[in-house]
Amino acid sequence: MPGTDGYISECPAERRAANPGARDGALSASPTPQAMTSSASRTATVAVALAALGSPVAAQQGGESAIHYPATRTVDQADDYHGTRVADPYRWLEDVDSPETRQWVEAQNAVTQAYLATIPQRGPIRERLTKLWNYPKYGTPFREGGRQFYFENSGLQNQSVLYVRDAAKRAPRVLLDPNTLSADGTVALSAAAVSPDGKLLAYGTSASGSDWQEFHVRDVASARDLPDTLKWIKFSGASWTRDNKGFFYSRYDEPTSGNALTNVNKFQKLYYHRLGTPQSADVLVYERRDQPDWGFGAEVTEDGRYAVISVSHGTSPKNRVYVIDLGDPRAPKVSNPVVKLLDAFDASYTFVDNDRTTFYFVSDNDAPRSRLLAVDLAAPAPERWRTVIPQDKDALEGVEVVGDRFVATYLEDAKSSIRFFDLKSGAPAGRLDLPGIGSVGGINGKRGDTDFFYSFTSFLYPTTVFRYDMKARKSEKYRAPTIDFDASQYETKQVFVTSKDGTRVPMFLTMRKGTPQNGNNPALLYAYGGFNISLTPSFSPANLVWLEMGGIYAVANLRGGGEYGKEWHEAGTLERKQNVFDDYIAAAEYLVREKYTSSPKLAIAGGSNGGLLVGAAMTQRPELFGAALPAVGVMDMLRFHKFTIGWAWTSDYGSADSASHFPFLRAYSPLHNLKPGTRYPATLVTTADHDDRVVPGHSFKFAAALQAAQAGPAPTLIRIETKAGHGAGKPTSKQIDEAADRFAFLVKNLGVQSAPVP
Repeated sequence: MPGTDGYISECPAERRAANPGARDGALSASPTPQAMTSSASRTATVAVALAALGSPVAAQQGGESAIHYPATRTVDQADDYHGTRVADPYRWLEDVDSPETRQWVEAQNAVTQAYLATIPQRGPIRERLTKLWNYPKYGTPFREGGRQFYFENSGLQNQSVLYVRDAAKRAPRVLLDPNTLSADGTVALSAAAVSPDGKLLAYGTSASGSDWQEFHVRDVASARDLPDTLKWIKFSGASWTRDNKGFFYSRYDEPTSGNALTNVNKFQKLYYHRLGTPQSADVLVYERRDQPDWGFGAEVTEDGRYAVISVSHGTSPKNRVYVIDLGDPRAPKVSNPVVKLLDAFDASYTFVDNDRTTFYFVSDNDAPRSRLLAVDLAAPAPERWRTVIPQDKDALEGVEVVGDRFVATYLEDAKSSIRFFDLKSGAPAGRLDLPGIGSVGGINGKRGDTDFFYSFTSFLYPTTVFRYDMKARKSEKYRAPTIDFDASQYETKQVFVTSKDGTRVPMFLTMRKGTPQNGNNPALLYAYGGFNISLTPSFSPANLVWLEMGGIYAVANLRGGGEYGKEWHEAGTLERKQNVFDDYIAAAEYLVREKYTSSPKLAIAGGSNGGLLVGAAMTQRPELFGAALPAVGVMDMLRFHKFTIGWAWTSDYGSADSASHFPFLRAYSPLHNLKPGTRYPATLVTTADHDDRVVPGHSFKFAAALQAAQAGPAPTLIRIETKAGHGAGKPTSKQIDEAADRFAFLVKNLGVQSAPVP
């Protein structure tokens, strides 16, 4: 899911609304918070790669000289969809590991790199990006067993490092440095859970950007791993029982054939691992052989008495909730019966906490902007539910329990606010004053605490960690970075756009103060619009370079997201998905109409579901944009469900297997709406060869078809990262290289005149 592929946030892991793993296989393409060869040799590489593929396609003019794209073989492949035959001439590119596909990848990369090498601003942009990126980045601390844990990146480390402070006055020490797990930083930490006594760390790693995880256990005192190793895990965290002897996790069966990076993922199962035993001895806690599409995640309550199981169906926000009474927390019985508490798949239910048998859930049941419910295990019928915090005009994002209060996070027109409520009565108990327009994340505190940590960020405000004193009702900065950028010269404002059907759509604009509205400014419009994911203000060192070069950075909050709750999300799903594209196009038209920019100077960008968004917009309104940057996009809407976790997205998209869904999917599918002889904007498609969420065949086929269809002079290139995946865990070095290439491409094709600041 999300959602944000490096354009938006330095710290998406702390932004629950845009967390790429928030639901199984959701489509956000988020990096972690940590977030060339000579011209002669590059020319030689181009020649070798092209020779391997045969003669090039007809040359397109790109700047000073023609671009000779690699020839892409077509095949006589067509499929019957409910009586309609649809051609798929580039089907062979779905086989990402075939020798022919590998040759095609090398040839395309060679052409792209040769083109980018001709842009003189590319080097200075990379240098400025590196300088801006080189500042400390801090994660929000959390406590377990008297110890404090937190992530930190010194600046340019490929992966953030996990530190532990054994006591308040003790110096922190490294607990786990993922940078030591691979020479090039492509092994990332994908999950981390500390045991209640603070003595053990269960952690997951992912290699080369894959969603597949491998779990290990580390002794906190010695910072050494125990023998425990768990494999074939995907879309799972770990939750310890209060005896500190084991944890719940979810996994799939080991693949017995095919390709683990493209095989469909079905039949997830919930297990319990007891320390010191092999994975083969893990207890199978719950499975549903009659429901291959169900996923499971377990969370042990803070009192240790219960395991709360969330049952999901793909990426739909609607879920079921089951409960296991573990009995004595000091000797939990993980094989006790699974009790179905909320079993209708009628709404979203997010577990918050419990008071003995009273369980609290944030839910959109009968409350599209969500409320806090209390459900008693002894009397769980809906008519016995109690509303603790009623629905508000703003969307309720989440609730934590700290001390004697509920700490609730809301979205007010896509901006965060924090409000307090009494734990017993649910009565309002004040608000927390935030530094300004921005986003809150990482609220970390417990019932027995008198304080909690949280982070705040915005477009011009790097992620800063605060500590809030519950008794004094006061916040103080706990860790704040210093960055080589004068934010006082820039501003962020929010505007509202009227979409095609009259819907009011918010959009954030960040730019240099005093920027004239004369239509001459380069602008970059980013959006997502799907899977209930909210795009809230967040900081990106990459975007600072764009601002310094005179660019405007716009973020539109489209339908399909979660900014205004359930109804806003559902208005951008299934047969209503065109609303999302209409919102995006309306945002672009607003920027042109109000003369913030003009079509030749307007670029659009998005990743994953946002890549689909860019693909749909550029095929529906190619004349509106000067450049397009679709990243790891879902471009083939007729076949996405046939790979890895793609089937899970049908709750938002629908499926071409359905006769009623096929027409609207075919109507906007980017791959199927490219028209030969059309002048498309300059396009740089980006993907990665290890993306096992949105498999790279989507981008491969779209790029090939776009190159064949392009009638104008604008370049249509694809940049294929190796040893990388959908976005999460991408090393800092790769993030900087990709950002430099994106901005260099925009500088050349939008006619950006300002050079990056040295």
